[in-house]
Amino acid sequence: MKVCLLSDTHGHLDDRILRIAQDCNCILHAGDIGGAEVLRQLEQTRRSVTAVFGNNDVPSKWPEQERGELASLCESAILDLPGGRLVIEHGHRVNPVVQRHAKLRKRHPDARAIVYGHSHRLSIDQEKRPWVLNPGAAGRSRTFGGPSCLVLTVSTRGWKVRVHRFSTGK
Repeated sequence: MKVCLLSDTHGHLDDRILRIAQDCNCILHAGDIGGAEVLRQLEQTRRSVTAVFGNNDVPSKWPEQERGELASLCESAILDLPGGRLVIEHGHRVNPVVQRHAKLRKRHPDARAIVYGHSHRLSIDQEKRPWVLNPGAAGRSRTFGGPSCLVLTVSTRGWKVRVHRFSTGK
């Protein structure tokens, strides 16, 4: 099973990441979505989409006609997948930054992996369990090297992570 992990679209989903998502079984967005249009694009893939809100997913920052959909977003989500549990949250409430991974691990000790966003910086911390994964920014805003996402391949035999990063110029 392939799971597309993305975050920090801020109202724009890079087309190349959308194509990656179409080849996955499900899609997880770790917040700072920026508007319901991004969710609609993901849902058009006909894949299961799970999204959580980020610190910028507030009514004043979403298009007025899309604000009603904010109420459906949660602070975190837990998915039981083959081989373990995956937790997703935006990570903006886990500080200080230098302790973020340790605090996420402490908060979710039963997870196999934790996915968060917020920093816009791609990070794969598999040093110990649970893994802590940040797919970077999947839109235009502060991509730090280009829009990116992760594809997590899961099975009862094991999990592996693959990075997809694109240049800022298409």
